[in-house]
Amino acid sequence: MAARAYWQGQIRLALVSIPVEIYPATGSGAQVAFHQIHEPSGKRIKYEKVVPGIGPVDTDDIVKGYEVSKGNYVLLEQDEIDAVKLESKRTLELVQFVDSHEIDVLYFDKPYYVVPADELAEEAFIVLREALRRTRKVGLGQLAMRGREYVVSLKPCGRGMVLETLRYADEVRKAQGYFRDIPDSKPDADLLDLAETLIDKKSASFDASEFHDRYVDALKALIEKKRKGKGRKVIEEVEEAPARKGNVIDLMAALKRSVEGGSAAKAAPARKAVPPRKAPARKRA
Repeated sequence: MAARAYWQGQIRLALVSIPVEIYPATGSGAQVAFHQIHEPSGKRIKYEKVVPGIGPVDTDDIVKGYEVSKGNYVLLEQDEIDAVKLESKRTLELVQFVDSHEIDVLYFDKPYYVVPADELAEEAFIVLREALRRTRKVGLGQLAMRGREYVVSLKPCGRGMVLETLRYADEVRKAQGYFRDIPDSKPDADLLDLAETLIDKKSASFDASEFHDRYVDALKALIEKKRKGKGRKVIEEVEEAPARKGNVIDLMAALKRSVEGGSAAKAAPARKAVPPRKAPARKRA
């Protein structure tokens, strides 16, 4: 467990208060970090905070400002911002309970582990956890963390609970604008049966460890080749499947080949296309 909690406070359900601590449930995965380098000298580029007409400034002289009109700001110091009174800074009050399937997946943002703050809080914590589990409900409330207030959900997770920050309604884009042009038609029954068979064939229990970032692996391999080649430029030719436009693949044949275990790399034969008419050759002057 992390040495320092991301948030400390209490969960309140009516007159019951449960002291808890919250820890991030996720971390940054494997990645390749690049720096900007001045190529002629090979030195790393640095950035300075500057004021036009003044030049570089000291970090201690920087405060936050809210622009009220063009070029005019209301200045706020950090202790003024920290002093804003908001009950959810220290208390997560559960104000509603819903079925988990009622919350669209688009609203979920980031998960956190929730644990009782001490032994005295354990009994009430366990009661709440098991009540949520038996009713199959998710608790909702609002919580202030790191400069903003979130809508959050709370649900059981093993011996503990998981809190997930949710996006506000105005942060989720409506799907209609993206899906409007997709035809509202029913697929061919035989094609649908084949697709379902293929899905059944590839169905398995989810195991996150089976997936990893192959792009990171490829970048590391490139970096190693570049290092061994003493900076020589390395560009590998990679064959990519040609882009296909329109319904040029025989979908029935492709699905049948997939169900039968055919290689995904071997695409179904394309329908014969009518060659485009050639433009008449221009006469030379």
